Amino acid sequence: MELFISFIFLAFLSLVMLFLSWILGPSRKNPVKEKPFECGSPYLEERIKPFPSKYYTFALLFVLFDIEIAFFIPWAILWREGNKFFYLGVMFLFIFILAIGFIWAWKKGAMNWER
Repeated sequence: MELFISFIFLAFLSLVMLFLSWILGPSRKNPVKEKPFECGSPYLEERIKPFPSKYYTFALLFVLFDIEIAFFIPWAILWREGNKFFYLGVMFLFIFILAIGFIWAWKKGAMNWER
C-alpha cells in the first residue's frame, strides 16, 4: 500500500513540475534552437570531422576504473563485519587484477595522446 501511495505521489509531483515548467518557462521561439542537430555538427555540413578514437578509449578506461572503485564500498562494509584477513586477501586480488589491466592498457598505448 505504501508503494502505491508513493507512486501516486510521484506521478502527481511529476505532473505538477511539468505544468509549472509549461507555465513559467520561456515561450519565445529561438530559430537557432529549432534547427536539427546532428552529432555535435551543424546540420548538413559538407564533411563531418572525425572524432579521434583515443578519446573513446580513454573514456572507456575511465568508466571501467571508476565503476571498479564502486566495489570498495561493499568491501568496506564486509570488512567491518567479517573475517578481516579473508576480505583483505580478496581486495588485494581485486586490486592486483585491476593493476594488470591498467599496465596492459598502458603498454598498449591507450594512455598515449601522441598516437
